[in-house]
Amino acid sequence: MTGAVPLHTHARVSGVDRPEILKVLSPEEAVGSHLPPQDVLLFAEGIDGPSLTRPGDAPARVEDLRDRRVIRPGDVVRLRPGGSLVSVLYRRGSTSNTLFATERCNSLCLMCSQPPRDEDDRWRVDEMLRVISLVDREELQLGITGGEPTLLGEDLARVLDAISVYLPDTQVQILTNGRTFADAALAERLATIHRDRTVWAVPLYGDVARLHDEVVDVEGAFRETLDGLYQLGRLRARVEIRVVLHQLTIPRLAQLSAFIYRRLPFVNHVALMGLEPMGFAKTNRDRLWIDPADYQAELAAAVFHLAARGLPVSIYNLPLCVLDRRLWPFARQSISGWKNIYPPDCKDCVVRDHCAGFFASAGPTWRSRAVRPFQFEEFAA
Repeated sequence: MTGAVPLHTHARVSGVDRPEILKVLSPEEAVGSHLPPQDVLLFAEGIDGPSLTRPGDAPARVEDLRDRRVIRPGDVVRLRPGGSLVSVLYRRGSTSNTLFATERCNSLCLMCSQPPRDEDDRWRVDEMLRVISLVDREELQLGITGGEPTLLGEDLARVLDAISVYLPDTQVQILTNGRTFADAALAERLATIHRDRTVWAVPLYGDVARLHDEVVDVEGAFRETLDGLYQLGRLRARVEIRVVLHQLTIPRLAQLSAFIYRRLPFVNHVALMGLEPMGFAKTNRDRLWIDPADYQAELAAAVFHLAARGLPVSIYNLPLCVLDRRLWPFARQSISGWKNIYPPDCKDCVVRDHCAGFFASAGPTWRSRAVRPFQFEEFAA
């Protein structure tokens, strides 16, 4: 399989006596950098692979990387004392750089790929602030996810303030269930920072409370989510609605698309998303899994209902081969690079470069019976 360059590798780390978050630069780039030497690791490519060394008197050094692909100039990495793990917190050139805000969440979604944990992880706020200060100033986009980022409250405001200072031109997408925005004061505090360049991506799984609440496993969540969405609309925030496609959401997908258009006219974009087989999705496979080949009629009806009314709509996380060809213009290469793979069967597919591919976690039992490579002859006039 190809793709999926990981965000972590092991190496021989020396000269580190506390957790460090540092910017990797080539020697040439470091000369003109605004960063002080203590914030930098110089990247050198040698016969035995790359090595990273902090300039000046600080002796931090990283050698013998197990996976040489993981770290390149421009990245931001985390080093820990007494350990061999090197983690990439920002990857130059990636379209899926994301700040992880918290593992806490106030929902328990049946298909959550990052099951929440109720622990004090406020240390992540300082980590996010540090990473933001080291991200390339010309970065086009950055994500914030969790858990539920808005549970940070004022600390999330600090993060957004930092982005507006260090990265004023960067587009930000924040994944949130939207429930805390039912609090008008919190919504106003968060949604007005970096407003013109921030998108709040909020999941909505049904047009009726019973269905949405079942999927997120919280009674009353549908009403809170709608209240939160209306607060975002009042504040003229940019909003994306996300719908994960599975056994529970497909039967009322047409009604949901009509509901979004009719009841949420301020929404900027709708994303209809294939299921990621991670976390709770694996536990709840029997309740959730449906072959995408079996819901193309419902998906097409929803997409064309929204598109015909001028509401931008995209299909995420589904390979082209499982989609009705009429839906190809709406399909996006949406899977984060570090979890994106193409199985060997895709090697000679003529549309592979335009295809979302697969989640690395999607083994054979999670793949549609419709998966196959396309040949040039199929597109001949």
